[in-house]
Formats: sequence, structure tokens, C-alpha cells
Amino acid sequence: MTTKERVSFVIDTLQDLYPTVPIPLDHKDPYTLLIAVLLSAQCTDVRVNQITPLLFKRADNPEDMVKMSVEEIQDIIRPCGLSPMKSKGIHGLSQILLDKYHGNVPASFEALESLPAVGHKTASVVMAQAFGIPAFPVDTHIHRMMYRWNFSNGKNVIQTEKDAKRLFPQDKWNVLHLQMIWYGREYSPARGWNPERDVITRTIGRKSVLKEYYKKNPGIIPG
Repeated sequence: MTTKERVSFVIDTLQDLYPTVPIPLDHKDPYTLLIAVLLSAQCTDVRVNQITPLLFKRADNPEDMVKMSVEEIQDIIRPCGLSPMKSKGIHGLSQILLDKYHGNVPASFEALESLPAVGHKTASVVMAQAFGIPAFPVDTHIHRMMYRWNFSNGKNVIQTEKDAKRLFPQDKWNVLHLQMIWYGREYSPARGWNPERDVITRTIGRKSVLKEYYKKNPGIIPG
């Protein structure tokens, strides 16, 4: 297949599997999404979705959040990991939203990335999922998929994002990155991966990745 054909194969396969795709993190508005994405750093979405109801019951807006102390926030979000940094970030960004943006989350990469504890990936998720602005947030699943599918060299997420944006049509970015996340979880996980279930990698994947798998699993015959 040519690169264009491989890209089309991925888009078509993911669309067939996930014609409608849910956003993994529970939220009700841009602010609660921002907080949920911040909490998801080095934490599973499942765990975040268990913790955010507890936090949002106390504070689901910047005004109520700054009324809490950093220590109170930290006690609630501790199970998500990195709680000292995240609690300071949540309290600090909430105050900035009140001071600079009338309590609203700004729809700008530059403004979002200037907030405490908000990096490019977090900003990209908020831009894509809260505001519908084209972005291609790269998490560990997408980084793995792009390497396995021989679309990127796997050196870093910055390069992976550039390659994804170069290869895939901009009008598909916001849906496609979610489809890739779900596909990575269900069919192409980091652990316990079986390419016999992973039709995309099996069809267009990096030859060295497939060769290494079958070398380590000699009892499995490629389908």
C-alpha cells in the first residue's frame, strides 16, 4: 500500500469500529474537562472518573475551587498521583481564570499552556473536545499506534503529533484521536498485545514490530 492508502485504511477501519466515539473523561463543561485532563497525567481515565465526582461535588467551577485550600484539593485527588503538583496547579489556574478570564476557560493554545500544570497535550484535549478546534493530542496509546503503524519514528510525542497532523486530514483530527485511543486500548495494548486481534497493525504495521512479536511467540502463525 502507498502511504495515502494506508492512511485511508486506518480512517475507514476506525470509522467502522467507532462510528460514534465517547470522550473518555467525564465532564460537563470546559472547566471540568480541563481539571479532568490535568488529573489524568500518569493516571488512568478510570481512576480520574472515580475521583472527579468527589472533587466536583465540592467545587466544579473556579470560584468554588479557590475557596478550597491546596491541601484540601490534594486530599481528594491523592489517588490520581502527583497530587502535590496537581493540587497547586488546579488552585493556581482557577485563580488565574477568575483574575484574567472572568472565570472562563480560554479557547486559545497560548492562554491554556500559560496556566499552571497545563501542558500542550492537556491544552490540545481541551481545544479539541471542549471547543471543537482542530488538534491532535498525543497520549501513550496514540504514540504507540503511530509507531506500530509505521507512521512515525517513535522518538518523542512532539514528532508523533507533527506526523499525525501531516498525514491525517485536519477535519478528522478531533474524532480520529479519540478513535485511536479506544482502538489502542481494545485491540493494540502495550501489554498482552496480539496482532491477530489487531487488524490495522497486522495489515499495515511496521515489519520489525510484527517480526519481533512472532519471533517471541513461535507457536503463533501469522494470519
